[in-house]
Amino acid sequence: MTRLNTNQWLALVLALVAAAYLAMAWQIPTFPLPRPVDSDLFPKVLGVSLLLLAALLFFEKPSAIAGADEIDHEATNGPLLFTPWARVIVTSLAIAAYAFLLVPLGFVLASTLLSVGLTAYYGYRRHGINLAASLGVVLALYLTMTRVMDVYLNP
Repeated sequence: MTRLNTNQWLALVLALVAAAYLAMAWQIPTFPLPRPVDSDLFPKVLGVSLLLLAALLFFEKPSAIAGADEIDHEATNGPLLFTPWARVIVTSLAIAAYAFLLVPLGFVLASTLLSVGLTAYYGYRRHGINLAASLGVVLALYLTMTRVMDVYLNP
């Protein structure tokens, strides 16, 4: 019996999550009026996609990553706010703040602030391009959700 590598373990965990998600997606009731796209279609497509991607990850041939066994001492000895674990914590706190500010500020402003803030935190210094790209993506998502999909979002 061969040992499973990290990607295969991760693929198995993702496959279990996808299977549980699909089981819940099949519990979504269908709309009583006939419609071409029902409320359960997107969750089912998402679950099948995750299951397919988990299978592809399981069978992917692992390749050696340059420097995978080496620790970057420069990154761990830098300022405390920019160490790898601090970045995880700051990103998690930013996402939590986004969730709390979504209703009072609205989707467009809260999403733009999250995107611009995290991008600047991770080191991108062209703030004008950062703002333009973030606002463009957020507005495209907002208009798609509100105009095409008829989902109400607080602007």
